[in-house]
Amino acid sequence: MSDVLGRRPVGDPGHWLAGRVAVVTGASRGIGAATAEAVAASGAHVILAARDVDGIEATASRIRQAGGEATPVPADVSKPADVELLFSAARHRGLVTALVCAAGVLTSTPFAQTTREIWDQTLAVNLTGAFLCCRAAFDHMLEAGQGRIVTIASLSGVYATEKFPGLAAYNVSKYGVIGLTEAIAVEGRGHGISAICISPGAVDTEMLRRANPALRPGLTPGDVGTLIVALLDSPLAPASGANIPLFSNA
Repeated sequence: MSDVLGRRPVGDPGHWLAGRVAVVTGASRGIGAATAEAVAASGAHVILAARDVDGIEATASRIRQAGGEATPVPADVSKPADVELLFSAARHRGLVTALVCAAGVLTSTPFAQTTREIWDQTLAVNLTGAFLCCRAAFDHMLEAGQGRIVTIASLSGVYATEKFPGLAAYNVSKYGVIGLTEAIAVEGRGHGISAICISPGAVDTEMLRRANPALRPGLTPGDVGTLIVALLDSPLAPASGANIPLFSNA
């Protein structure tokens, strides 16, 4: 049960997330799935979003088997109507006060062969999708009087880090996510809403293998999910707007 502000009974006072409603996009695999499981383990009811229906059902099943709460909602975050339905479904559980934007696509293509379709799809999911979800969550958070957002960019979107060929659209989309996070932090400051971005390097995911099969991962999706929960559970306001690059020595 929740009250009108979406506050649910807190099961573990050690976790800010406990008893809250959280949306995690890209929750069918990789960082998104690992984060959803970590967020649920901290006591939140997690709304799982992804295009892969079987994937989010599998994530939801693992969460429930571990004693957590999850609601899978098939959604393409690049489509405004899907995002509206996603947050409408979340509202049945209460107001969303935590959001993790982990949905992303990557198509490795030489710049000269990058088609308008590849460009548009990459920015639509990685950047516009993050914008649509953050805007929808922002409305919930304004109503609740508080909220915390974590966006996921990449070292590919961080100035002065090494870039790999074939990732022009991906790199640009991730630069945009960092800027979006800064903008949300500015506008959320007076409303108790914080936003922070993390930019992982080599994480052991299918996306990394598509980007650069020769690159040795130094992080696991679980490592990133654990960090995201630690961020959400911490007082984010002083760091709101920051981008945290995740380097690895592996």
